Amino acid sequence: MNGATRARGGGPAHDQSPLRALPPVPFPAHHPLLITRGTATVAKAPIWQWGAVETAKAIKSGKVSSEEVVKASIDRMKAVNPKLNAVVVDLSKDALKAAKAADKALAKGEAVGPLHGVPVTIKINLDVKGQANSNGVVAFKDNIAPDDSAVTANLRKAGAVIVGLTNTPEFSMRGFTENPLHGLTLNPWDPAITCGGSSGGAGSAVAAGIGAIAHGNDIGGSLRWPAFCNGVATIKPTQGRIPAFNPTQMNGDERPLMAQFMSAQGPIARSVADVRLGLEVMAMRDPRDPWWVPAPLKGPKLKGPIKVAVAKIPRDMKTDTKVISLVRKAADHLADSGYDVNEVELPDLDGTWKLWSDLIFTELTVLQEPTMRQHGSPDFIKAIEAMKGTSTVLDREGYMKAIARRSRVLRDWMMFLEEHPVILSPLSVRQTPSYNADLESPERGRELFWNDLRFMSAINVLGLPAAVVPVGLVDGKPIGVQLITSRYREDVCLDAAAAIEKKAGTVVGELWARG
Repeated sequence: MNGATRARGGGPAHDQSPLRALPPVPFPAHHPLLITRGTATVAKAPIWQWGAVETAKAIKSGKVSSEEVVKASIDRMKAVNPKLNAVVVDLSKDALKAAKAADKALAKGEAVGPLHGVPVTIKINLDVKGQANSNGVVAFKDNIAPDDSAVTANLRKAGAVIVGLTNTPEFSMRGFTENPLHGLTLNPWDPAITCGGSSGGAGSAVAAGIGAIAHGNDIGGSLRWPAFCNGVATIKPTQGRIPAFNPTQMNGDERPLMAQFMSAQGPIARSVADVRLGLEVMAMRDPRDPWWVPAPLKGPKLKGPIKVAVAKIPRDMKTDTKVISLVRKAADHLADSGYDVNEVELPDLDGTWKLWSDLIFTELTVLQEPTMRQHGSPDFIKAIEAMKGTSTVLDREGYMKAIARRSRVLRDWMMFLEEHPVILSPLSVRQTPSYNADLESPERGRELFWNDLRFMSAINVLGLPAAVVPVGLVDGKPIGVQLITSRYREDVCLDAAAAIEKKAGTVVGELWARG
């Protein structure tokens, strides 16, 4: 930061300022238990702890076989998953067959993909040929996929081996991962707190060491929230970056328009480098998605120093000072890495969040709620009603005007990002809540999404890329920050995330050391 504004801000102080003087939260950047990047360190770690980048290199160089790697991942799954319930469909037998085939292909000198032989997981709301896409709903337990989804197909083309399918809440429409079909998924850091949602199984699994990359998706925070809760990294890419299509939807209606524009597929992993690799693989073209965009993964070099806008916290937000202190710490890491960091107010965060809420719940109410009420559990209906309480269900004219207003709002954010190519914000302004906090009361459910997670869901209506990277621990549990960049500049977003990770280190080593 510049001068006196570095990690402090130049405006008048108030109780909820993200940059007011707070005691630092101690967490050493080079903790002796962390799994650092580098061949020597990785070679000493158990195979299941290796990242996707290192694993792929080791397999291609012949230092280890895919069968060894996949077996290590399966053994880890058998060891930890009974307690976590993160992986709810075990594909171990098929995975071992695929691993042996991968080794034979390599031995024959065949061309191999960037994830050749690397174990991954898929969320149960994505089609995997021959498996049920249940979306966590009992009534859909026999919804067998006739073919692979776009993302599944891209992972297979890259050589990835699917070891299991991960849990999600019913209809993938809660930030807490539990359903009557597969049960509750726990957070590996602490069973009393949520693993997030809706990609909670994905976040819990990859943090615990099951697979090197986990697939997830995000319509209101469902990649970023589990990454925050479980101490791992992710990116919600620009809408259109990663193709989305499920063959099981061929006989049904397409998703509503704004749901298509606000939803994104993406990777969750233990390091930014692995997130980047997962993004590259998932982003390959699939003609079944008409909204896929052939944008380059690396854009023009930005003129430095790159300006970072550290988001001012709205005065009505109730925050945790320890969490906000780590946001300040992340700002310091960026400043120390050569970024020009200053505290700035974002363009109408509240109005942007409200636009997301009104649009998504208008579509849900009109087109999806009857099915949800027919097949959803009482707890699910209770949670949805609490979230709906933050929105205005629009009439036909209001809905059309809201869609039109989205262009103006996005233009305002795009112009802001021209001046500040990176935005650093909290993902949540408070610590991870209990595993079913949204069911405590309607008031608590509304508070979670309007107060705690306002910075998260507002970004979905914009379709902008947003990453989450861990920055440290608070009371022994992980805290991450959010980075936002302009359309199709995931490279800029991940560069900033990598700069924070380089200073802060990763945190999963601390989790694994606990046993």
